[in-house]
Amino acid sequence: MPSAPHPQRAVPDHLGDVADALLGQRDRIRSELEALVRIPSISALPDHADDVAASAEATAALLADAGLEDVEVLEHDGMQPAVTGAWLHAGADAPTVLLYAHHDVQPVGTAARWTTEPFTPTERDGRLYGRGAADDKAGVMAHVAAVRAWLDTRGSLPVNVKVLIEGEEEVGSPNLTALLERWATRLHSDVIVLADLVNHDIGWPSLTYALRGMADVTVRVRTLAQPVHSGMWGGAVPDALTATARLLATLHDDTGEVAVPGFLADVRPLPEVERERFAALGTDPERLRADVRLLDGVRFIGDPARTVEERLWMRPTITPTGMDVTPVAQASNTLLSEVTAQLSCRLAPGQDPERALGALADHLVDHAPFGAEVEVTIGEATPAWWTDPTGPAWEAAVAAMTAAYGRRPAAVGCGGSIPFVGPFSDAFGGAACLLVGVEDPRSNAHGEDESVHLEDLYSACLANALLFAELAERRPA
Repeated sequence: MPSAPHPQRAVPDHLGDVADALLGQRDRIRSELEALVRIPSISALPDHADDVAASAEATAALLADAGLEDVEVLEHDGMQPAVTGAWLHAGADAPTVLLYAHHDVQPVGTAARWTTEPFTPTERDGRLYGRGAADDKAGVMAHVAAVRAWLDTRGSLPVNVKVLIEGEEEVGSPNLTALLERWATRLHSDVIVLADLVNHDIGWPSLTYALRGMADVTVRVRTLAQPVHSGMWGGAVPDALTATARLLATLHDDTGEVAVPGFLADVRPLPEVERERFAALGTDPERLRADVRLLDGVRFIGDPARTVEERLWMRPTITPTGMDVTPVAQASNTLLSEVTAQLSCRLAPGQDPERALGALADHLVDHAPFGAEVEVTIGEATPAWWTDPTGPAWEAAVAAMTAAYGRRPAAVGCGGSIPFVGPFSDAFGGAACLLVGVEDPRSNAHGEDESVHLEDLYSACLANALLFAELAERRPA
């Protein structure tokens, strides 16, 4: 896809020097991002532990070079290394802003499906390709460039700044709660800027105010003590795979909407203002089909009376994501005795995870086909997060992004889950959370040919820099 035209930015006159300094760093920003992308910091693979450590050290060097003080690589009780730093000279009356991103990345997936090597950053049509180029090393650079532009130009920042670059977000941030507890005083802030989300489109930034929660559920279905011959016993004796298929089919109605009694009971009703907000986005269904590479003839699922945005951001899902069953290449004429399936649940704003998952477990047991034995195990669950898209911090972000991109940001939800947002805010007494990003719908984060749109990267860096001034003016605390 060709590069989008450069945005018609509207930077306030009194911030022109900072903006000029930042945009004058385009080549440097790109070069530093490319250097980070070359480090295969795959936190999910133990063989890459040294690479994650090298990525942390490279990130720390960038933060220190930008002018941050007390830069340190944090390591504690098996935690993969995080990086922190600060600049705290704006005064006690200025708000303190915590900048978050992560330097670890996903595995490459199927390497043969990449057009170029995953860890060899390559530009094509205004996009930089490489694992982590968008998720989330671009987020790291958005913070680095913003701080550096202020300190290079004016020698100071209008707000107090703290930075936390995590090293294990891609494995679920298992140690983040402990990290926040251990270094709570060091990290405490009034506003948290999390650069790990997706913009609505190229050149159209977003502020995310709602995230779905998530939970994993394992279902074990047994019909026999052991497999038996399908010819001798088929037709009278039920097999576990047929029972599992019939059981999973009870989870949804014909549109694909969740049909488990009680599961939807406490989903937050969508106010009319939000319906109008989503409708105003003018989403093109054909563009969505192309973005997700939906096959010809395959329809979107969910309640057709609801917009696609509502279905993606504000409604729950139950999705089978794995099954332990005999592979086709090893199949024999046998009635299977046992099948285990993994369900991934996305939880909507308002849902009580314990109550909703209890309803799901009851449904699975109560709808066991043929009297099959059904055992349900519920894994860890994270509730959805949402906030009111108003207030001083929100208004500051809207102003900064409008100036940087030349377009007012869309207020959106996100169908994905970021479990640490709630704990972050709670750890700092309800600090305002601003969820921003550098990705766009074609970044293909977590997939093959991940990429970042370079002009959007520079706009995101500029938005971060302008945000400091906007927050100083509005002083959210």
